Amino acid sequence: MLRGVTFEVGRGETVALMGPNGSGKSTVLRVLATLIRPNAGNAGVAGLDSVRDAQDVRGRVGYLAHTPGLYDDLTARENLEFAADMLGLPHSAVEATLERAGLGNVSLARVRGFSAGMQRRLALARLMMRRPEVLLLDEPYANLDEAGVELMNSVISEVIESGGTALLALHELAPARAILDRAITLADGRVAAGSPQRAAAH
Repeated sequence: MLRGVTFEVGRGETVALMGPNGSGKSTVLRVLATLIRPNAGNAGVAGLDSVRDAQDVRGRVGYLAHTPGLYDDLTARENLEFAADMLGLPHSAVEATLERAGLGNVSLARVRGFSAGMQRRLALARLMMRRPEVLLLDEPYANLDEAGVELMNSVISEVIESGGTALLALHELAPARAILDRAITLADGRVAAGSPQRAAAH
């Protein structure tokens, strides 16, 4: 449960949400992704209200859950082709995305046989196809090897360089340290005392 959590993340900023399990990190992301309606207060994304403008918010946000949410009985390519159909994108974008994610050689393999790291890469590939303005990433580095961490940071950096925003729920800062602007710590559903709520001027 969140208890009066208040903070802002600006355009071109990458911010980590830190805190132990149960501190509210995932809940914040789910509220911003319009998957949970806040019982009180409000949440805004790109100047839009997460409840009143939920449809428009979903069109701007790229949400990566802690679990990949893939279709196990489909191949990697079929998973991305389905995503492309939902987004109104041509299937021609799928192969290049799989290659960049390091999955080109297993594009015809069913996802149920993938390792956790491969599934995370495929979920990231699906996110890449959306080209979101705002990234909401829940433990994005889980099960990724060094090359996967580099890929994740590259994707995040591209969104930031295009004027986007990234909010990452993390247990540890190390994998993201090179791209982070600041961190906000949550404890018991609140922003912890002394945790920066706004970005310093650049």
